[in-house]
Amino acid sequence: MSESQSHKKAKAKAPGKTEVPISKNRRLDSATKTTATEIERNSENISKAVDRLKDSSRPRKVLQVPQKDMPKAVSTMRQKGVGGTVKNLSGTQRRSVPKRKR
Repeated sequence: MSESQSHKKAKAKAPGKTEVPISKNRRLDSATKTTATEIERNSENISKAVDRLKDSSRPRKVLQVPQKDMPKAVSTMRQKGVGGTVKNLSGTQRRSVPKRKR
């Protein structure tokens, strides 16, 4: 399935290279040496996007989702123990998720 226009726009806006390969033949939407960015418009796939961020091995993780999906994205990141930032697609709001303490 091809990417929507809003997904392409958000991916182009994110810093770094796009479609960066990670383990298990998967790709991050965008990444620099220190930042991994995933854009996920489908609320059913937020969990998969969080898993990709977790496996990225980059210290700063950003998940961009539609405004209505922000609470679900924050709770999913907490459940999976991934620290990072959840932003809406336009970047006007963000929520920080602290790393889980062990």
